[in-house]
Amino acid sequence: MAKTAMTHTRITPEIKAEAERIIKGLGLSISAAHELFYRQIITHKGLPFDLRIFNEDSIQAMDEARKGVGKKYNTVTDMFDDIIN
Repeated sequence: MAKTAMTHTRITPEIKAEAERIIKGLGLSISAAHELFYRQIITHKGLPFDLRIFNEDSIQAMDEARKGVGKKYNTVTDMFDDIIN
């Protein structure tokens, strides 16, 4: 089937340049990358990644984990024992 459909988007020049640099580094054309993205949307029946708005507790927990702060467990069993008890 001939590829005749077109899409147009407006994005910041910096985002466009960085994304195109990465896409070209992967050996893909911009058109091929767009088609891959659209195919992934079809396959997932939605966006191929999670979109979330985290609450303050989640953000704090993620920040603490990145800093290595918080409880540490030797095993998953130890963690669940602490949570349950």
